[in-house]
Amino acid sequence: MTKVAAVNEHRDSPGVRFPPPFIYVIAAVIGVLADRRWRLAIGADPIRLALAWLLLVVWTMLTASSLWLFWRKRTSIIPARAASALVIAGPYRFTRNPMYLGLAILTTAVRLWMDTWWPILLLAPALIIVHRFVIAPEERYLHRRFGADYDAYTRQVRRWL
Repeated sequence: MTKVAAVNEHRDSPGVRFPPPFIYVIAAVIGVLADRRWRLAIGADPIRLALAWLLLVVWTMLTASSLWLFWRKRTSIIPARAASALVIAGPYRFTRNPMYLGLAILTTAVRLWMDTWWPILLLAPALIIVHRFVIAPEERYLHRRFGADYDAYTRQVRRWL
């Protein structure tokens, strides 16, 4: 590989210029502020807290296994960087976006603990923004980078669940 080709490959990326977790954090902060003004309690404390714990366990498993797989394949989790490998094992066998799904699950778990519907309600717009400005560019990039292998993967595995 020539030096120019190596530089171009390193620069090639999905073009996402901000950390995707910020979208979830912004939705959560707006939700907390809205809840201070217009309280929207969930209630049912034992069930709510048990569900929050369950979701936290699911988030931990999704995120830890995803990060481990990226580390093992020596590819970056940062969407502003080039991908060196296509990760399709572990949770990627069931969803093409386990890390973003995990962030949605974490957002829900934390808000259950906080006993407010607002951040959960604001999760839908956050997911739409993540889809439009993060997932869509990532998918175009992965198609460009991995071609037929990525196309075959998208035919076998759903975007979310």
